[in-house]
This record gives sequence, C-alpha cells and structure tokens, in this order.
Amino acid sequence: MFAWLVGSSTRPPVLLRFRSSSTFIIVTVATAVFTDIFTYAIIVPVLPFALTTRSGIKADSIQTWISVFLALYGATLLVVAPICGWLADRSSNRRAPLVFGLLALGGSTVMLCVGNSIGLLAAGRLLQGASSAVVWVVGLALLVDTVGAEGVGSAMGYVGLSLSLALMLGPLLGGVVFAASGYYAVFAMAFGLIVLDIIMRLALIEKKVAVKWLPADPTTIEQVEEGRSKGKEAELAAAPRSTDDVEMQPRPSPAQHKDDKQREHDELATAAADTLPTDAPTPIKRLVDRLPAVIYLFSSRRVVSALWACLIQASLYTAFDSLLPLYVRDTFHWNSIGAGLIFLPIVIVSFLGPVIGWATDKIGPRWFATAGFIAACPLLILLRLVRYNTLSQKVLLCALLALIGLTLTLVLTPMMAEIAYAVDAKAQRHKPGFFGKNGAYAQAYSLFNMAWAAGCFVGPLLGGLIKERAGWGTTTLVLGIVSLVTAVPTAVWTGGSIRKARQRQRNVQA
Repeated sequence: MFAWLVGSSTRPPVLLRFRSSSTFIIVTVATAVFTDIFTYAIIVPVLPFALTTRSGIKADSIQTWISVFLALYGATLLVVAPICGWLADRSSNRRAPLVFGLLALGGSTVMLCVGNSIGLLAAGRLLQGASSAVVWVVGLALLVDTVGAEGVGSAMGYVGLSLSLALMLGPLLGGVVFAASGYYAVFAMAFGLIVLDIIMRLALIEKKVAVKWLPADPTTIEQVEEGRSKGKEAELAAAPRSTDDVEMQPRPSPAQHKDDKQREHDELATAAADTLPTDAPTPIKRLVDRLPAVIYLFSSRRVVSALWACLIQASLYTAFDSLLPLYVRDTFHWNSIGAGLIFLPIVIVSFLGPVIGWATDKIGPRWFATAGFIAACPLLILLRLVRYNTLSQKVLLCALLALIGLTLTLVLTPMMAEIAYAVDAKAQRHKPGFFGKNGAYAQAYSLFNMAWAAGCFVGPLLGGLIKERAGWGTTTLVLGIVSLVTAVPTAVWTGGSIRKARQRQRNVQA
C-alpha cells in the first residue's frame, strides 16, 4: 500500500532523486539539529519563572536547580552518545536511529510540558539528552556519508547555523510566548516543530539506499570495465606460461641464471625489509587492530585536542544559559521577554557559519579555532564592566555578547569539521576497511557528543555555582582564562601536529 512512498523491488519511491539529494539530506539533518536544540532552549527563560509556581521551589534555590537541570541533560548525552555511535556504525542505515530519536524527543517534551514536580522535570531532561545523542551522532555521520570529507566544512556550517538559530529563537520565543500566552503555549510550538521533523526524517532516503533504484552512470560503468580489462591483462601477464611457450624462449646461460637468482633474492629481501615495520602482524599491531574504533580514535592527540576544544566551546555556550536570564532579571529588572531577547546578540552572528565552513574546507581549521579562543578571552573578562541598570550598560552587554558569539562561531564550525578530518587522517594510515564497512564517523561524532555533553554538564555548574559563590566578576574572569588556555592545544594539534606540518614545509622548500 505504501510502495509509492518507500519503494519496492520493481518501483522506486516517489521523488527519489529529491529525497536522496545532498541538499535535502543536509536540510533534514539541520532541521533535526534545530528541533533538538530548540526544545532544549525553549524553556531556559521559562524555568526561573515557572519553577516557583509549578514545582514549589523557593526563589533562593532557583539558580541551583536550573544548573542541575542543564547538567542532567549533559550527563545523559555523555552516557548515551558512545553507545549510539557504536550501534550506528554497525546498523544497515542511518534513518532508523534518527526516527527512534524523535520518539525519545516527543516523550521528553510531553514530560516537560505536563511536569509539575522536580522528578518529572528531571526525567524529561534525561530523555531529552538521549534524543540529542541520536541526532548529533547519527545526523552528523549521515552528513559525512553524504558530502564526503572534502565538503564537510560547508555542511557543518549549516549545522552550526541551525544550532545557533535554535539557541537564539528558543529562549527568545520561549520568553515572549510564555509572557503572552502562558506555559502550555510554549510547548505547542515544540510539538508543531516535532511533527515537521517527523515528516522530513521519514521522507529522507540515504544515498547508499537510493543507488539500487537510480540508473547506473555510463561513465562509471566505463571506468569499471576499463579497470576490469586492466586487471585481466595483469593476471594474464603474471600467469604461468604453458610448456610450449617456455620451450620457445631462449634458455639463459648458467652464469646469467645465477645472476638472475641473486637479483631476485635481493629484491625479495629489500621488499620484506620495507614492509615489515608496518605490515607484519606483530602482537601489538594485532591488539590495536582489535580495539573498537572509538577507543582507537581517543588515543589520537589530534582527536583529543579537538574534543577538548569542543568541550570548552560548549561550556562557554551553556554557561550563559544559566547566567544571563537571572543576571538581566536582577540587574536590569527584565521579565521573561528580556531574558529571551538577551540571547539574540550571541547567536545572530552565527549566520556567518556556512562562510566559515567553506573557508575551513579551503584553508583548514587550525587558525580559525585558535583565533576564536584567543579573542574570546578579553571579551569574556570585559563582561564584568556590566554592573548597573543604565542604557549604556545594556548596549555594552549586547555588544560584548555579539562579539563573543562571533568568536564561538569561529570555533564551532571548524572543530565540527576537524572531527571528520581526523578520522580520515587515521584511516589513511591503515588498509581500506580498517574501521568497518560504515567507517567510524558515527563513533567519532559520539566522541564529539561526549565532549559537548561534558561541556553542557560543566558549563552551567561552572558558571552558575561560581556566580552564586564568588560573584559576576570572578565568573567572567574564570571563563576568559579557560578560553585562553584552550587556544594553546588548539593551535598545536588542530589539523595535525604543527611541528610536523612545519617540518614537511621545510622539506618541500629544500
């Protein structure tokens, strides 16, 4: 009955080329990311004003509970992401896990909507973290499968744009709608977005699935046939000749035969010496080959550096989730609308994400991410100047937040692409298929999610708890120092060891 939609052995699905196109897949993954982050961020400005009326939380405990809810989300991501990555790289397709993630997202949204107790709200945040793990692990792996490593920077630019738009529109619309129409109207927007996301994920057809219906490319067929012909010629040349052919050849003299045997012996010895260090199945090499890809990747200094940069970037992002709504409420006496609008300067500059991603594919990620961390340090520290309820102070806060948003965008897109670059660099050192038939992109992005989750866990606690105990000035100082320190490993290891890169450059010049 649904053959027109999902296809059959004899009939392709409707709109096959469109549904399996790179553009539609990128838009679908970007929409999934937007939906996930939007449902996460939509209640950020709502919680401070809703916890007291719905859950009976005292006003002086709101900051602590907001930090705990945000940390629960990150903790679930941290646990579920590696499991999801391992399963995704062994599954036959990427779409099924994406649809399963939507079920978890719908369940979490229902819990947060009807929840009137701390336990139910906490359970909703936990389930929301699980759904996010599916979207970020499987979705990003699907993107790399679709566009390849050479175009991953541009694709991640659109993902970063969706992330930033969700972080902007979630708190903004959450605050405005909550003030105008109440608590349940906020979640009505989330449910409508989930329905749209369901339609797009079900319509998506992976390229490797669409191949069985799409007509073969004549150019590809010619290349394959040419390769087969060359292979047959090589086989015939290497095959032993018949007795008649051997008899027809001139017989070498004994001295020439001896020289040929000696030369053959020397060539075999040289070949064995060249291949032994890398190809010999030593016990250590066999042990390494049996390691799960996620563990093998985690042993790379380049990967670890990228994960640390992602962790700090996420920490800085989510620290503002727990800091800004309460800070503008206490300093400027803004309501939930103002608490949502204050996120606008941070993420409006994220529209530059696709441009930065394109430049990353051309130039490399090292200096974009390094410049972002270095520039963020003084800007974060200067936030301590915002202390009074005046127009000039509000303008100063918005200007600093806009510049900080630009620095974080300079970090996010290149580091998301760097994960795929690092996997490809590792794969090239081994034989084809070393990471399995599906590669290791899902497991690599599970590590990215673990880093992002750790940042979501650390950021709210680092920002909220330091603010509560040491004040606004100390909090901004700590965030700035952390950003500056992170620039060092980012500069050294992003894109590969800078020492080795300079050594290769000197060799080329010589």
